Amino acid sequence: MTIHPRDILFGAGDRTPALPVCDHYAGVEARMHKSLALQAELGPVFDITLDCEDGAPVGGEAEHAQMVASFVMSAANRHGRVGARVHAPDDAAFDADVDTLVKQAGARLAYLMVPKVDSLAQLQAAISSIDAAGVRHGLERQIPVHALVETHGALREVDAIAAHPRIESLSFGLMDFVSAHRGAIGHQAMSATGQFEHPLVLRAKLEISAACHGHGKVPSHCVVTEFRKLDLLQNAAAKASRQLGYLRMWSIHPDQIRTIVDAFAPTAAETDLATEILMAAQAARWAPTSHRDTLHDRASYRYYWHVLERAARTGQPLPIEVRQAFFAEGS
Repeated sequence: MTIHPRDILFGAGDRTPALPVCDHYAGVEARMHKSLALQAELGPVFDITLDCEDGAPVGGEAEHAQMVASFVMSAANRHGRVGARVHAPDDAAFDADVDTLVKQAGARLAYLMVPKVDSLAQLQAAISSIDAAGVRHGLERQIPVHALVETHGALREVDAIAAHPRIESLSFGLMDFVSAHRGAIGHQAMSATGQFEHPLVLRAKLEISAACHGHGKVPSHCVVTEFRKLDLLQNAAAKASRQLGYLRMWSIHPDQIRTIVDAFAPTAAETDLATEILMAAQAARWAPTSHRDTLHDRASYRYYWHVLERAARTGQPLPIEVRQAFFAEGS
């Protein structure tokens, strides 16, 4: 029996989610069509989150949820990487969103995003509602759950929230978090550059990232609203991934997707180094090896494995022997 390197390095029980590095939000029908077309072109290097919270017109929440469900179930969802954001748990539309989406699209939903979580208890109640809908409609799977940390309460309990076994990813909600400070944090902290400078915002980002890594979940970085300024987006994405430990980032415009994917991808030099070290490790049956006069063992192998996984998730070219050894169908 062949044991996959992932099991050798991390153990068979470790299955940290390997999500695409970009989470693209679409709230209106035209943007949904464009997003699915772009995903079909680029492949599953980004997720699409269809938005029932901010996307639905007031009074049209039910119809909007039905439209979202139809997109999830459509042939245009070629890769199965389409999720949905529902209304907040304390909103009157939450239960109806959940019921409609689980009933009509539960079999194919990649995840449900729960916004404005205020506590672990509220998150648990929301997940219980999602799972109850699954039972009610005969769903034979549990839908992965993502949550938005954008309130003081959620930040206070972020470690416990990240530890919840049904949580796959936590995102930082920059705009609502800044607004919750009642003007004490200036509007500059919502900009592409200012969000990395204000101590309270930076603290929140670091706590979310650390909590996710501590529990094997995926931290997802917040938006850059200056969607036409791709240089600012590139700098923000690079800081999020290289300095703050984020593994994923939101896109709010199709033009942002490629920039985010490229920024979160390892460089060619990083990928080449990881390839050389891991192929030598596999040849040595994962015993310690030496590479360019530097010793490596399973501790560093684990690091370089993550580099290769990220290269694969971002569509980087990998040698055929690497794909066959580590990323073959069914691996």
